[in-house]
Amino acid sequence: MKLAIYGANGYQGKLVLAEAVRRGLDVVLVGRDITRLRGAAAVVGLSGADVRPAAVDDHDALVAAFREADAVVNCAGPFTPTGAAVVLAAIAAGRHYVDTAGEQPYIKEIFDTFGAEAEAAGVTVVPAANDACVPVDLIAGLLAARLGPLEEIAGVHVITGGGGPSRGTLRSVIESMDIIKAGGLVYDDGDWRAGLPARHTSIILLGGSEAVPVATFPLPEVVTIPRHVQVRHVEGLVEAALSAQLSDPIDPEIIARLPEGPTEEGRRTQRFTYVIDAVAADGRHGRGVVEGPDTYGTTAVIAVESARRLVTDPAKPGVLTPAQAYDATGFLNFLVPHGVHWTIEEDTPGN
Repeated sequence: MKLAIYGANGYQGKLVLAEAVRRGLDVVLVGRDITRLRGAAAVVGLSGADVRPAAVDDHDALVAAFREADAVVNCAGPFTPTGAAVVLAAIAAGRHYVDTAGEQPYIKEIFDTFGAEAEAAGVTVVPAANDACVPVDLIAGLLAARLGPLEEIAGVHVITGGGGPSRGTLRSVIESMDIIKAGGLVYDDGDWRAGLPARHTSIILLGGSEAVPVATFPLPEVVTIPRHVQVRHVEGLVEAALSAQLSDPIDPEIIARLPEGPTEEGRRTQRFTYVIDAVAADGRHGRGVVEGPDTYGTTAVIAVESARRLVTDPAKPGVLTPAQAYDATGFLNFLVPHGVHWTIEEDTPGN
């Protein structure tokens, strides 16, 4: 199997490349700078790597490069200004597509724009194949299967350690600044809306005794969950302090002078906890929890596995959520040896 990795020379792209090589997959490195692509190949020990220069605005070059592979993994953020062109090229090449995006407006745009084209081409597109959206979306589906129709889902992200975000993440924050300041899209009564007040202002984490203040935030799973779960209200939340920090303007010149991303040691110290609280229409409660290390490394594992599964165990064509494309329990259990642990409990107290 061969994966085309677009943006293989970026911080996240190099981690995805290393994971693909570790798993014995063939790769095509695609991007606009052939020198940087060759440098990325050298880092993971690829001599004579298949390198295909293609700028994001060169549709023909992208299509030609993607046709050399079985599936495309797009790691080139920010995705809001460029991601749609890569999706379009993957569809034109007849190749399944995943990306590592976390930008909520972009993810919604892909669902709203490319479903019919992907279906007609026999291609499956799964945006947001990252450390958070995939496991959270899968667990939301499992909760709904247990609880039935839901009144609401509240997803909460808590991340500690890690040495700070990558330059690419910070540039994606800039692209999403308006929606971050508005608290992100919230799904409510059949549509996605901005500016709705949060239903939850604090959460008690597993094993904790004190409430953690939270605020609404544009999380990817707010876009994906309502597409496969019967639910009236879905909101995404992060710690209030993080929301306030990311709502401050970031100078692009400062970002350019920062390290490309956290060091290996920094990534080893990082931990994430994603909580999915669900309330059924009949009042029952359920909670899913995903815990693990290293958001960037885990994203690499998830992105490669997401693309691999589309090739070896095809889903229906179209733009799909993770829960629509993959077997939830099978994928979640695949992540356990990589340090990601998940639990689901029913009838937990509300927060």
